[in-house]
Amino acid sequence: MLDKGGNAVDAAIAANAVLAVTAPHMCGLGGDLFALVHDGTVSALNASGRAGSGADPARLRAEGLDRMPHLYDIRSVPVPGCADGWLALHERWARLPLADLLAPAIRLAAEGFPASPLLAPGGEFIGSLPGAGDFAAARRAGDVIRRPGVARALTALGEGGRAAFYQGEFGKGLLELGRGEYTEEDLARPNADWVEPLSVEVFGHRIWTVPPNSQGYLLLLALEILAELGPPADPADPRWAHLLVEAARAAGHDRLDVLHEDAVAPLGTAAARRALIDPERRSPLPDAPAGPGDTTYLCVVDGDGMGVSLIQSNASGFGSLLFEPSTGINLHNRGIGFSLTPGHPAEYGPGRRPPHTLCPALITRPDGGLRTVLGTMGGDAQPQILLQLVTRLLAHGQTPGEAIGAPRWALGSGTGFDTWRSNPVVEVEEGAPWADGLRERGHTVQPVEWGSNFGHAHLIDLLPSGVLAGAADPRALIGAALGH
Repeated sequence: MLDKGGNAVDAAIAANAVLAVTAPHMCGLGGDLFALVHDGTVSALNASGRAGSGADPARLRAEGLDRMPHLYDIRSVPVPGCADGWLALHERWARLPLADLLAPAIRLAAEGFPASPLLAPGGEFIGSLPGAGDFAAARRAGDVIRRPGVARALTALGEGGRAAFYQGEFGKGLLELGRGEYTEEDLARPNADWVEPLSVEVFGHRIWTVPPNSQGYLLLLALEILAELGPPADPADPRWAHLLVEAARAAGHDRLDVLHEDAVAPLGTAAARRALIDPERRSPLPDAPAGPGDTTYLCVVDGDGMGVSLIQSNASGFGSLLFEPSTGINLHNRGIGFSLTPGHPAEYGPGRRPPHTLCPALITRPDGGLRTVLGTMGGDAQPQILLQLVTRLLAHGQTPGEAIGAPRWALGSGTGFDTWRSNPVVEVEEGAPWADGLRERGHTVQPVEWGSNFGHAHLIDLLPSGVLAGAADPRALIGAALGH
């Protein structure tokens, strides 16, 4: 798309559309999208969906549930925001027709694509689910998958716009599957909003993310806390990991209580939270384990210096394991972020957006120029991973490859969406130099195989020379860094 005269936004939409076809175990038209765009100033897009008009928390509580159902339940499926996100980005910045941007994805869906090493192992099971017959033939990497219904949905979106998708074949199937969870008015309401980005200034740069209902504020708050603590000069020092872990814990220990779509990010609380931390010992904060999530992150910088940081997700794996029956589009389960506590500000309810793990990031220089676009998958651990990357880039001057490839830690284990519910361990990648030093400071440490639960991060860094330096995470079997 860049070769055809498009800009970074054109390229990001086209790449995301291809991934929506070929990586349904991580993202797709049935999921949500957040993005940051730098074109001289920073703009933030929230394209996360809202619960349908039939959302009834009392009914779930009457069924004996105290948390949103994780799988196989339409009530954990807000109206997907991905297509609305593409349309909003396209309307504001794109140079090329939407149909041209979607053409490669349509071709792959219609003619077939080889199953990736991540997608293929689940093909036999997924292919047995209602509406998921497209995947039945996938047994191993390289087996060809065709998704004709997705090709029709993308064609309708490219040629007919929003109504052709949300009120066309996909929308009608979603209404049928929902059985009262959604109304036609729910599908007619756009899910993409331009919102005021959040930012903080640390390490001589300004770091940006999207506001709640995203958890991005956890990255910014942890960075503010860390800057006050002053990390050691050597990231191999166990005290370095200790201070970053404590900053992340102090920023996020009350996330379940304070994160909702109308929340005011508590960025002014860094000094008070810093006071809770012992620089030499684990602090007695309430918190819990994190684990892997399934999400696609991508970033683009074009020849004019426009940068896009885009993240798009099904929440967990194939999402809810529900498939719109006509097109075969798998539906996310982002509604698991809702609370079922009566009166909670994030309580499941009609038209509400759930708390979100997705948090793309972007860094600008003191003059406002673009420095870095970066992000990662990883569920609740996303801000923790980005905290490590930003610190390595800005405080220690590491290259993108050094920062991306360096060992990581993450809080705990679980579904990837359970952080802050119980006491955590600090998972440390095998080969990392911090385990003994963290234990000496009172942390419970669990060594974990390299690459298991530590995100798939990517970034592009604009060097002072004007050269673009990029790195894709070696932990990701299907990641790539491309440039010309």
